[in-house]
Amino acid sequence: MISRYDKQEMSRLWTDEFKFECFLKAELALLKAWEENGLLEKGTTEQITPSLKINVPRIEEIEAQTKHDVIAFCSSITEQMPDNISKYFHFGVTSSDIIDTALTLQIKEALKLTIPALKEVCSTLLELSHKSKEVLSMGRSHGMYAEPMSFGQKWLSFYAECSRRLKDLELFFENELTGQFSGAVGNYTLITPDIEQFALDQIDLKREPVSSQVIPRDRIGKLISIHALLGSAIERIAVEIRHLHRSEIQEVHEGFSKGQKGSSIMPHKKNPISGENLTGMARILRSHVSMALENIPLWHERDISHSSAERIFLPDNFGILYYSLKRLNSTLKNIVIHEDALEKRVKETSIYLSSFYLHELIKKTSLTREELYPILQEVAFKPENLSSPENFSKALKELLDKRGINADIKEFKNEDLKGVFLNHFEDTLKRTEKTYS
Repeated sequence: MISRYDKQEMSRLWTDEFKFECFLKAELALLKAWEENGLLEKGTTEQITPSLKINVPRIEEIEAQTKHDVIAFCSSITEQMPDNISKYFHFGVTSSDIIDTALTLQIKEALKLTIPALKEVCSTLLELSHKSKEVLSMGRSHGMYAEPMSFGQKWLSFYAECSRRLKDLELFFENELTGQFSGAVGNYTLITPDIEQFALDQIDLKREPVSSQVIPRDRIGKLISIHALLGSAIERIAVEIRHLHRSEIQEVHEGFSKGQKGSSIMPHKKNPISGENLTGMARILRSHVSMALENIPLWHERDISHSSAERIFLPDNFGILYYSLKRLNSTLKNIVIHEDALEKRVKETSIYLSSFYLHELIKKTSLTREELYPILQEVAFKPENLSSPENFSKALKELLDKRGINADIKEFKNEDLKGVFLNHFEDTLKRTEKTYS
C-alpha cells in the first residue's frame, strides 16, 4: 500500500514481521500438539516460547542461501532452541501447512478491522436515512425526473446493500477461516487428524475438511469477490454523491474544511474529491477478482503459481478496502445536505404528476391506459404547464374537457406532496431495519 492511502493498523498485518509471527503461532501450536502426544516433555512449549524471537534480517540471510522462505524461517527459530527440542519443530508437516494456516491468521486479523469499519458505515447510512426521511427530493430514472421520494430512501438503499455485504463478511469470518496440518499432500503420513485438530484448536481456526497441500483457493476467491461487491457498493454511494454535487444540481456537498482549496486557478471550486477517490479505489478492488479466481485451479495437489499474486494483491486489497471504508464513513459524517434545494426542485416542476393523474384517470374513467397515456404526455411536454401543481391540474382539466372526457380529478397543491410521496417510507424504513438488524 502506498503511503498516501496507508492505514498502519491494517498494513502492519501484511508486513514480513507479522507474517512470520503467524508462522510461529502455527508452528508452536503444532509443537504443543506433539507435546500432548508424548513426543516432547510436558511444558516444553511454554518453556521455550518466551525466548523465541522473529528476526527478519536473519531469515532473509538464510533464504538468500536456501531459496526457501519456510526453511529459512524454521532455521532462524530452531537455532534459538536446544537440539532435543528443535528437531521436532515443523515435524510432520509441509511448508504450505504453515504458510496457508498463517495466511488464514493474517486474514482473520484483517477482518477484525474490516468488519467494524463496515459496521460504522452501515450505522452512519442509517442515521442519514432517519435524518432525511421527511425531506422531499426528486427521484430520477435514466438521470431524468421520475417521481418525488424521501431523500432518506437513498441512504436506506445504500444501508441495505452494505448490510448484505456485512452479513457476507460475518458469515465468512464464522465459517471460512480454516487451517491445516495434514502433511505433504494432505495424506497424514506422519501426523494424525487428531494432532491436527488439537493444533488448530490452539489458534482458534476451523479445520479444512479436505486439504491437498494447500487450503483450496476458492475460499480466497470468495472473500475477494465479497470485497469487490462491497467496492461496487462504495462506488454506488460515491457516484450518487458526485452527481448530486454537480453545479447544476447542488443537492449535497462533501464537507469542505477550513483552508481547503478546490482548484489551483478557480477559487470558487468545491470538488467531490472523496467520491472520485473512492470510485478509483473500487476499480482496484474489482481488478483483484480475476487474479483470485485464476488462482483456484492449481496443478494437481498444488503448485505455487498463486503465491506471487497473493503476496501482492492480498495486502493491497485489504488495505484499499479498509482505507475506503474509513474515508467513506468520514465523507458521510461530514456530508452537507441542502434540504431547501432538494424540496425546491420538487416544487419547481410538476412533471411527475403525469404518473399520479394517469392512475387517477384509469380509476375514474372508462378509458384504457393506452388512451390516457398520450393525453398526459401532451400536458407534461408543455413547459408552461409544469411551474406548479395547480397549473398542471388546470391544464389537464382543460384538455380533458376539450376531449369530452368528464373526470373529477384532484387538484394538487405543494402541501399535498409529502402526504402522497412520503406516505409509506416509514414502513420501508422499519422493514429494512428489521431485516438487517
